[in-house]
Amino acid sequence: MKSVLLAAGLALAATAASAETETYNLDPSHSQIVFDYNHLGFSTTTGMFSGFEGSIEFDAEDPAASSVEVAFPTDSLFTGWDERTTHFLTADFFDAAEAPEISFKSTGIEVTGDTTANITGDLTINGITKPITLDAKMTQMGEHPMAKKPWVGFDATATVVRSDYDMGQFAPYVSDEVKVFISIEASKAD
Repeated sequence: MKSVLLAAGLALAATAASAETETYNLDPSHSQIVFDYNHLGFSTTTGMFSGFEGSIEFDAEDPAASSVEVAFPTDSLFTGWDERTTHFLTADFFDAAEAPEISFKSTGIEVTGDTTANITGDLTINGITKPITLDAKMTQMGEHPMAKKPWVGFDATATVVRSDYDMGQFAPYVSDEVKVFISIEASKAD
């Protein structure tokens, strides 16, 4: 039973949805992306995106028939320092004026363990789309104790090369590779 639930949950990032899929909507209040990078060798600096929306279509019987799409406003960025946030939203980095949205759309999944999978998809930043692989783990699937409806949670990690998205300012002094940590919750649609 655990394997069937896991397969259904991990299916959040597989290919096209089928007639047997169920829709889960991301919970924007409990879904976030945190990233960090090395700053001149002196520190590890972090930033976060949150409040994003998206949906998961998955089929418990055929996880390969599942999919996920997520999008969020570029200007939802939070770095903890106003001047850095303002600079990151310029054409030097995220270019929020020209590319107001960041998105991910799944293209495939490879189950790697009882609660893990490699999720592939297309990540679009600054209007540039590149493939990315998320190392994902289902944290839980079951009835939400307060909402009293089916819920699922995932954590995932990835590395993004920022120069691939026209954000290579100050590389290599500020690391070109950015570590990304994603944590999401999603509720079954009514």
